[in-house]
Amino acid sequence: MRWWDIEPVMELEKDLFPEDAWSRGMFWSELAHARGPEATRRYVVAEVPGESAGRIVGYAGLVASGGQGDVQTIAVARDHWGTGLGSRLLTELLRAATAFECVEVMLECRVDNVRAQKLYERFGFEPIGVRRGYYQPGSVDALVMRLSTASDGGFAAGSTSPNGEQGTESHD
Repeated sequence: MRWWDIEPVMELEKDLFPEDAWSRGMFWSELAHARGPEATRRYVVAEVPGESAGRIVGYAGLVASGGQGDVQTIAVARDHWGTGLGSRLLTELLRAATAFECVEVMLECRVDNVRAQKLYERFGFEPIGVRRGYYQPGSVDALVMRLSTASDGGFAAGSTSPNGEQGTESHD
């Protein structure tokens, strides 16, 4: 993801997360830490080639610090749910976590977002707790999930098939 992706990402953000959408400033702040030798973030977008100059249909972001990764967001346009795009975005974040030498990856997911929870579970994430009232303004609880590295030094990215994925949206 680059600065010129922020406007189309904002459109998707507002559609998928109307009550708790990130601001432009939040994306700018995250991208400020995604480049250079001291980078601690990895943000990616998924585009449909040739369609509206490469319409963005998904995006995802990860923060790394002290051997721990934290999935900040994964979003897939509604018309791309069920295509495996959420799995591909998560796989990219887990590759980044391996490159950042993370030993575990954490995330929060709305307790009412069963679709996203199933995606994370297929990748080996396990529930470890609940954060009450985490998502505001709706005061929706967040399920906290964790994935530890596989014995080969990387994450079990794609260890299960993305077939049958119904789409995903997650938000921290």
